[in-house]
Amino acid sequence: MKFEEICARAQAVIATEAQMISNLSSRIDQNFFSACQYLHNCTGRIIVMGMGKSGHVAKKIAATLASTGSPAFFIHPSEAKHGDMGMITQQDVILAISNSGESEEIITLLPFLKRLGTPLIALTGKPQSQLALYATVHIDISVEKEACPLGLAPTSSTTAALVMGDALAMALLDHRGFTADDFALSHPGGTLGKRLLLTVEHIMHRGEAIPIVSERATLKEALVEMTKKKLGVTTIVNEADILIGIFTDGDVRRALDNNIDIHKTIISTCMSCSPKTITQNILAADALHLLEKYKITSLVVVNDQKKLAGILHIHDILRAGIA
Repeated sequence: MKFEEICARAQAVIATEAQMISNLSSRIDQNFFSACQYLHNCTGRIIVMGMGKSGHVAKKIAATLASTGSPAFFIHPSEAKHGDMGMITQQDVILAISNSGESEEIITLLPFLKRLGTPLIALTGKPQSQLALYATVHIDISVEKEACPLGLAPTSSTTAALVMGDALAMALLDHRGFTADDFALSHPGGTLGKRLLLTVEHIMHRGEAIPIVSERATLKEALVEMTKKKLGVTTIVNEADILIGIFTDGDVRRALDNNIDIHKTIISTCMSCSPKTITQNILAADALHLLEKYKITSLVVVNDQKKLAGILHIHDILRAGIA
């Protein structure tokens, strides 16, 4: 195995597929628009199907459509012949993918789909194939050559199908006015969902877990509170429970460097008077951005009256899986 030969082959594959994808731009025409209309007006579900490698692509396209505002699912053509046709209704739209346009498993379903009256959108590489000619709308995804050096393994053709599926999904997303909040509702789990849904309120320290001392407390009392709550910080409030400052590990080091008497010094004389604050309804991801921007480890959470509501430490965000 030679380094130069391996890299050259890989680069040739990428170059070939990139060119084949680029050629798809000219296929964004009236047929593409008509397909988008059928998909957008679908009152049921978008049923995506394909065989072999096209089947794998179809599954991904169905997943992309479903997660971006266009309810969809994949049906295996062979399984459709053995009962799964019952999943398809007159309110649905079929999106069938076949490079040859002659996949037997899909072709045998055409009479049943015609009887059902379900619109059929076909993505094929052969505009004169049975599937293309039967389809309500046909989108040409043909490629001049596969990236496979033997010209056999589906490579450029499957990439073209995938890209055209993404083009349909994103065009629909845009037309539906699909928002980041909508996206979050489809992705409640994992990092995506957490970044778009999880607020500070869900993960902040509150109640007895908040490190807090009065403005009349000594530096020693503040250090005891910091040690007890284990957040490396304590908040300082006045008699009305209004936040007036914060005292951090950094402030401790500066105080000790200045030989301050921790038993007699009042915390209000050495606290930071302008702590960074947030409200509890902002996204945890936005809070993380503030922590990174100001290079700090904690944010104080306050309500509309500037009263202390909680405290958020960067470790809380990391534990929640936001970063």
